[in-house]
Amino acid sequence: MPPKIVVITGPTATGKTRLGVLLCRKTGGEVVSADSMQIYRGMDIGTAKPTAAEMEGVAHHMMGVVSPQEQFSVSRYVDMAAACTDDILKRGKLPFLVGGTGLYIDSLISGRNFAHRAGDGELRCSLGAKYEALGGEKMLEMLAERDPETATRLHPNDKKRIVRALEVLELTGKTISEHDRETRLLPNRYDALKIALTFADREELYRRIDLRVDMMMDLGLEAEVRALLAGGLSTESTAMQAIGYKELAAAIEGKCTVSEAVESIKRESRRYAKRQLSWLRRDESVHWIFWEKEPDYEKAIQSSTALLEEYGIISA
Repeated sequence: MPPKIVVITGPTATGKTRLGVLLCRKTGGEVVSADSMQIYRGMDIGTAKPTAAEMEGVAHHMMGVVSPQEQFSVSRYVDMAAACTDDILKRGKLPFLVGGTGLYIDSLISGRNFAHRAGDGELRCSLGAKYEALGGEKMLEMLAERDPETATRLHPNDKKRIVRALEVLELTGKTISEHDRETRLLPNRYDALKIALTFADREELYRRIDLRVDMMMDLGLEAEVRALLAGGLSTESTAMQAIGYKELAAAIEGKCTVSEAVESIKRESRRYAKRQLSWLRRDESVHWIFWEKEPDYEKAIQSSTALLEEYGIISA
C-alpha cells in the first residue's frame, strides 16, 4: 500500500497556509509546498510565501529552492518534492502537501514517470536546435514517421510538444501516447487525503483576492519586482510570468500605470481562482470545506481531524 499523505488545497486566498500549519502543529506534521512560484528565491510577497512567524515553527519544504533565473518543470518538482515527502515519512512524520498548483499536486501523488527529466536537457536542447534549423513542418514530418497518432494532433508551430514527443521516442522507444497510457496504469506513489478550501460565496472569494493584492502592494510587491529586474531577471523568464510580477514589470517598463497593473493583477488572480476551482471539481475524492464570511479554523481542524481518523492517518 502506498504511504498516506494529506493535501490542503483550494483557490488562492482561502487560508491553505494557515490551516496547514494548524494541522501540522496538531499532528506533528511538516509542510511540502505545492505552489509553482513559491519555489523561487526572492519572490516572497507576490507568491504569498509564509513568513517565519506564520510558519509557527512548522518545517516547510520546497520554498525558495531555486533561482528565478532557472527554468523549472513539473518533472523536476516531482523529483524534489518526492524526496522531501519520503524523508518526512522516513522520519515518522506526516507530510502535508499545501498549495494550489493542481498539476504539481496530482503529478506528485501519481508518481508519474516523466520521460523528460532534468538530466535530459542536452537531448532537449539538441532537438530544439534541430527544430529551429529545419522548421516545424519538417520536424512534424519526422515525428509522423514514428508517431503518426501524436503528429496528427499537433501544429507545426507547436515546438514544445513536437520536441517533447520526439524526446520521449528517443528516451523510451515508445510514443508519447503509449508512455502516458502505461503511466496512468501504474499505482499512485502516495495515498492522499485531499482537503480543499473555498468560500461558499464566490463574490466573497473575489473580494478576498482583491484585498490580498492590495496587501501585497502595501508590503512592497513593486519593490520586489524592481529588485528582481535590477538583478538581471528577464521579463521573458518563467518566474516573471507569475501573476503580480509580469503586470508590475510592464508598469515598470512604462507599458501601463501601476494602478492599471494592480487592477490587472486582481483580474488575473480571480481568473486563476476560477481555473483552480474547475481543476479541483473534476476530482470526486476531494473533501470540501466551505468558508462563510470568515474562515472558521477551529471547525475546520475538527472536521479535518475527523477525516484523518477516518482515513486511518491518525488514531482516534
